[in-house]
Amino acid sequence: MILFRYLTREVLLTMSAVAGILLLVIMGSRFIRYFSDAAEGDIPVTMLGSLMMFHLPGFMELILPLSFFLGILLAYGQLYMNSEITVMVACGMSPTRLLKVTLLPASVVAVLVGVCSLWLTPFGALQTETVLEEQRSRLDVSVLAPGRFQEFGGGRTAYIGSFSSDGTEMQDVLVHEQNQQGDEGTHDYVTRAASGYQETRLETGSRFLVLDDGERYGVTPGDKSAERLTFERYTLRLGLNRDRQELDSLEYATTPALWSNPSPRAQAQWQWRAGLPLMVFVLALMAQPLSRVNPRQGRFGKLLPAVFLYVAYLSLLLAVVDAIGSGTWSTTLGVWPVHGLFLGLGLLLLWRSQRKGMR
Repeated sequence: MILFRYLTREVLLTMSAVAGILLLVIMGSRFIRYFSDAAEGDIPVTMLGSLMMFHLPGFMELILPLSFFLGILLAYGQLYMNSEITVMVACGMSPTRLLKVTLLPASVVAVLVGVCSLWLTPFGALQTETVLEEQRSRLDVSVLAPGRFQEFGGGRTAYIGSFSSDGTEMQDVLVHEQNQQGDEGTHDYVTRAASGYQETRLETGSRFLVLDDGERYGVTPGDKSAERLTFERYTLRLGLNRDRQELDSLEYATTPALWSNPSPRAQAQWQWRAGLPLMVFVLALMAQPLSRVNPRQGRFGKLLPAVFLYVAYLSLLLAVVDAIGSGTWSTTLGVWPVHGLFLGLGLLLLWRSQRKGMR
């Protein structure tokens, strides 16, 4: 139990460090993309936290297998460097027992990956796409930033000088509407107001932009005449609040629904989700013999070949998933030959390592 706790702690601590770095890099890249969209007014800034949380399971299902693979390589490599494995062999630790110790934390990681891939990732992807689709279809001034010309849907461009302290009232509002139908044909309208606010009619669900003390001009390109309207209050309809629409893409479908769907694309998606937990055990099996280094090599001696092996595993898996979805690969065979190939490679590496011994 002492050796088990020690080895498990070393592997999980190293895995956590690697996973934290990879997660920071990937989430940072996605956050920058969403922050750029928020700066352009496509999505409100308050939505960024929710979007990142919805993406988290999808990141974790790919990061955890890789970080666990690298955690074994680095942790066991350090034990070989410090001759601690030699001491364990002298105390009766065999390669088979070391493999059993390795597979126990692998089971925990596989359960986490399975929860993410089978349930949390499709739920998060559905929520993300639903939120973005609703935001794209909404004509809402809540995403606008003061001091900038920004589009907010329906061919409208708005400029807001400033917001009140509580953010409910706008000052110095300018709205440009393209190709709007007027009394005498199609015009471009420019509406200027000293102030304005947005309201929602509960009985109909319609949203309106209410402008106070301003002017509205209707012009037609190429025509010298123009319409001019002076108003104390003008109400501009933005649109209806839509109920959330369920998306029918297989990427967002639940795992039981994919299991019962006989189409090649559904089976490809289901086998991809189910294969990720299995991938953890295959990587753990390959990582143990690959972590065997001598002090002259250093703990990073086999890290680069191991990473190439992981990339080949993942790339071949994705290629087979695409082939299944396009109908060029049998759904009966599925992705399992790929897992079987790398499982056999791991067993071969383990057999060679046992023949050479652990010294």
